Amino acid sequence: MSDAVQRFLIVRLSSIGDIVHALPAAAALGETFPQAQLHWAVEKRFAVLLAGNPHLHRVITLDTLGWRRRLTSSATFEEIWNGIFDLRRTPYTAALDFQGLWKSALVAWFSASRERIGFSEHRMREPSAAILYTRKVSPPEGAHAVEENLALVERVGARAARWQFPLPWYEQDDAYVEEQLTALNSKNFILINPGGGWRSKCWSPENYSALIRRLSRSRQEKIILSGSPSEETLIVGILQSAGTRNARYLPTTLVQFIALARRARLFIGGDTGPLHLAAAVGTPIVGIYGPTDPARNGPFAADDIALYNHAPVDHRRDPSAGYLQGISVESVVEAAEARLARVYG
Repeated sequence: MSDAVQRFLIVRLSSIGDIVHALPAAAALGETFPQAQLHWAVEKRFAVLLAGNPHLHRVITLDTLGWRRRLTSSATFEEIWNGIFDLRRTPYTAALDFQGLWKSALVAWFSASRERIGFSEHRMREPSAAILYTRKVSPPEGAHAVEENLALVERVGARAARWQFPLPWYEQDDAYVEEQLTALNSKNFILINPGGGWRSKCWSPENYSALIRRLSRSRQEKIILSGSPSEETLIVGILQSAGTRNARYLPTTLVQFIALARRARLFIGGDTGPLHLAAAVGTPIVGIYGPTDPARNGPFAADDIALYNHAPVDHRRDPSAGYLQGISVESVVEAAEARLARVYG
């Protein structure tokens, strides 16, 4: 596609890790077409991840999650109409749907872009939504999620010399994290995130408690636990069961978590947003994976370690699903020691 393309719309509404994995594609667009206007449609609650992004000229915030909870409200219909109007006020040459759902394909369609580009049906969670695309892309088999997203922008001529993850940084958030770590006497620390969106992706609380006890005996670093506000009860229970003064819980906002991850000597956790943020800022990682495949969703630094249980069934959001099985505490301890040795000797 020629330099005549002046306006692109990225559609990646959620969630944290998926937005992180789309950042290099946005950077590739921005660097390949430096004179182009680049806009991003995103869920309101995740828009903070795009704050200050040097490649974006505009962030369009939508609240599809909130709208679904308030469909009978007249205010909701007004918000939806305003959102559609916001999308249509800019004549986009190409809208790129990185999400592959009906709602994201509709966002691209409502934009009235001349071209709507998305993934081929076999790479989509809701394949029928591909009917709204004018062009479809099939990424290479076995590609990482970042590589899949880059394949989408390559269709319009963008190329990435390197993967870039421009994430927000604010002085006050950086100072908050520094103050908290000083108060906890935790300048050198291992960061553990035990939560996750689906139970089947989460290692059990009992395993995390045992891991903390083992690391507390063998390592000098403090242990910091992180998680969303809804995971606080889980984290407090893990700490109580671990029974060590060497581990603490540090609540943070998303931007504060990024500042925290930048300082960590090691991150340990499952396939969830915090792991992908940590990977994006270059934190050494031990990932605990299953049923999702780390080849697609895992950390991407050559020295990072992803332990995978090769679970054959993806329970996704099934509330009756059990915790991730097949990965022992001993194997995670060994991986942590090996990953730290690769960095610090």
